[in-house]
Amino acid sequence: MRIKYLLAAFIIVWNVKSFAQSGSNSFLQEIKTDILLPENAGKNVINLFSVQNTPIAVTENGVYKLNNQKWNGEPIGYGFRTAAIDLKENIWLATDKTIQNEDGGMQISLPNSAQNDTILYMFWENEKTLLVGTTNGLFSYNGGWSKITETEGKRVNSIVKDGNNNLWLATNDGLLKRTAKEWINLDDVLMTTGTKRSYFSLNKPGLANEILFGGLFSVGCIAGNGNNWMWSGADGLPFGPVTVIRTFNKTFWFGTEKGAIKKDENWHYYLGKRWLPDDIINDILPINDRTVWIATPQGISQIWQVEMTFDEKAGIYEEVIAKRHNRRGLVNISHLTVPGDLTTSKTKNEDNDGLWTSVYLAAECFRYAVTKDAEARENAIKTYEALEHLETVTGIQGLPARSYALATDSVEQSRSPHPKKWRPSPDGKWQWLDDTSSDEIVGHIFAISIFYDLVADETMKIKVKNLCVRTMDHIIDNNFHLIDYDGLPTRWGVWHPDSINNSTNWAYEKGLYSLEILSFLKAAIHITGNPKYEKTYQMLIQKHNYAENTVQAKMFGPFENSHSDDILTYFSYYTLLRYANVDAYLPLYIKSLERTWAVSQPEKIPAWNIITSILLAKDCDLNVALDELQKYPIDLIDWKMENSHRWDLHEDPIVARGGNRQATMPIPTPENEIFRWNTNPRQFDTGNGGLREETGTYFLLPYWMGRYYGLF
Repeated sequence: MRIKYLLAAFIIVWNVKSFAQSGSNSFLQEIKTDILLPENAGKNVINLFSVQNTPIAVTENGVYKLNNQKWNGEPIGYGFRTAAIDLKENIWLATDKTIQNEDGGMQISLPNSAQNDTILYMFWENEKTLLVGTTNGLFSYNGGWSKITETEGKRVNSIVKDGNNNLWLATNDGLLKRTAKEWINLDDVLMTTGTKRSYFSLNKPGLANEILFGGLFSVGCIAGNGNNWMWSGADGLPFGPVTVIRTFNKTFWFGTEKGAIKKDENWHYYLGKRWLPDDIINDILPINDRTVWIATPQGISQIWQVEMTFDEKAGIYEEVIAKRHNRRGLVNISHLTVPGDLTTSKTKNEDNDGLWTSVYLAAECFRYAVTKDAEARENAIKTYEALEHLETVTGIQGLPARSYALATDSVEQSRSPHPKKWRPSPDGKWQWLDDTSSDEIVGHIFAISIFYDLVADETMKIKVKNLCVRTMDHIIDNNFHLIDYDGLPTRWGVWHPDSINNSTNWAYEKGLYSLEILSFLKAAIHITGNPKYEKTYQMLIQKHNYAENTVQAKMFGPFENSHSDDILTYFSYYTLLRYANVDAYLPLYIKSLERTWAVSQPEKIPAWNIITSILLAKDCDLNVALDELQKYPIDLIDWKMENSHRWDLHEDPIVARGGNRQATMPIPTPENEIFRWNTNPRQFDTGNGGLREETGTYFLLPYWMGRYYGLF
């Protein structure tokens, strides 16, 4: 069995490695930056233009031009709501009722008959004729005003001309077309009734004889050659109505009252402060194939694609962790006093500091094994020492704390529904958080076993061995419980056969906790060589059916899907199966993993794809994992992300754990909250409002693990 298993593993790794290395090592990473205007320009940018490669931003008080990386311009008025460029590339601005040129030398007021109207759009038809769309029709100015009677009573939202000199108007009562002979309301003769005669934007892309329109529920194209099309939510359009349409080569950009949209080979939705200073889109200016400016009432966002390697991306996250996420050796999230302001970052104790620090330790171990980087080894050693200190600080052999702090540190009280208390260390120099969970033991054993195999020298191996012995002896000697400061079992530190097999309170955890304790014992057998642990391992299996229990590790389907348990499940699989590859019970463990993978596969979590591929010796959506690692945002701030309003996402009638609304498929990673290890990726509305920054370990562990196994 062992030869067959290892041969299969070799074949899959060789095949995947050949596939992964056949392409470029770099990819395009999307990054958002703010384009800062002069302070006196205000924030509300109503239009963006480019004249002779000079970007121009029009705000509600003036025109600002970017020359040699410096903005030029001064306020020239107030209350501008739209702007246009004439055929000589002069800029004209409009308030609700008046129009002026850029220097204010010429000012035009709406005619008396339109004093109750509001200007919505301007378009220079030729050098002398300015067309003005209002809330009550279209006016033409050529030294004097005239009203286009065919537009009476219609709200004119946008105006363009096609290549045949036909004029097009987007109105709230039809898509109007003026030919050389007549005015035609296409909604009276051709347009589908589903558009409800409402149009908000128009665009003529390049030299093509096409007109693009934004309707109430769709965007569409009317083409001179008859190759018309229309996209709605069913086709992938995230939201609308589309109030701005811009194109660059084959890429479409759409603006809405709630976010920006890009359509290339796929659909991309940009919403929230990860991408935009404000969700209302006033205008869009594609700069080149990789860069776009988006104007909002709160400023300009630049979204650009930067060519980057995975190693460079990993390096960015390493810097973030070093700067803002290491609290006395423990690695976890940082908190922001001011939403989104990284200068206000500070670390606090968290209930599961031990688990998340373990993730970072494992990542650094794989990084060192791949690169032999001295920094990675130093990080791994220091992080291991932090995990070791979590155990020694309690003064109770084998019981790690959830977290620790100096006795003089200010600490946060746990908000968990299960009470947790801060206890003093025996020497009085530290304090530690009790009620240790199985989460900590899973994380510690997972990480220290990897540290033992990949990083530790002989001296460190002895330290790891001793820590492993203390931990396992504590559990075994206390009848498979974690015994807390008060002499009682902790809430989640229970692996006792009677509880696991017979108590209804543990029915959901039966498979998972059986998997956990067997993985602990297999690691202890490997690290210590002590036959005591092999004997205990066999006893739990033969007398209490723990190997068979593992097949039920992922309880699902009329039961709720506990994403918070997935990290415990997969880390335990990895620890157990890599040390049990010649074990008589391996088929049961493989069956368990296959069942779990069937549930978690649609979630697109890279670490689970990679661990499953390694352990099952086959490609378990490694292309998905690679794609997700590429898409994972550089901005690690946990912004509020809203998706419940979207047209392209189907809502699952079954609500998520906790009663929250969810989609039938995962929300695309750049459009979702930043934290995905133990969180439902299908939940619509998520995020912390910019009040914390994540660590990037979600990327680092699967990436370096994949590199170590030759998958990337």
